[in-house]
Amino acid sequence: MKLFSLFAAAAFLILPVANVLHAQEKPMTDPNLKLATFGSGCFWCTEAVFQNLKGVKKVVSGYSGGNPSMITYKEVCTGLTGHAEVIQITYDPKEISFEELLEVFWKTHDPTTLNAQGPDHGTQYRSVVFYHDEEQGKIATEYKKQLNDDKAFRRPVVTEITAFKEFFPAEAYHQNYFNDNPEQGYCRAVIAPKIQKFKKQFAEKLEK
Repeated sequence: MKLFSLFAAAAFLILPVANVLHAQEKPMTDPNLKLATFGSGCFWCTEAVFQNLKGVKKVVSGYSGGNPSMITYKEVCTGLTGHAEVIQITYDPKEISFEELLEVFWKTHDPTTLNAQGPDHGTQYRSVVFYHDEEQGKIATEYKKQLNDDKAFRRPVVTEITAFKEFFPAEAYHQNYFNDNPEQGYCRAVIAPKIQKFKKQFAEKLEK
């Protein structure tokens, strides 16, 4: 289970049912923008990383890859739904490519640990790329192979690469979580150091 604070857990318990969004992916109105959907552990962390990139227009935390009838945070945390915590990115390919998004994705989490990121364990925390078209699938597959051929990590990359089917936005209180809750325990201990490291490593790709 995610190491989130007692008051964060309490907040979940008092949330009204209206905050649970069961919407599926909505068609984009701008044909020049594209979608990418990644899972790399806690979506609070992943969201906070990709929100900083030039060319990224929107980041939504949510669930994908599992049973569509079980999509609340409480249910996903059981590890029994098949869903992964993911973010769905709306991006402008003229400003940032899918390959660049993948580079950030693979360099900001550990893609060699199966169903785990740091203290977070379970299939909901698996490393996964849900590709939206054949081109994304091919790029992700070849990129993963190259990482393993080059032995870019000490262990083989185990990231799941699978076709996108459905996306369910997470409850409202999960959105923009790090920016809205910088003093929360998990944010201070886990996300803040991760963001600092990311900003140093990808300074040239950051939104000004």
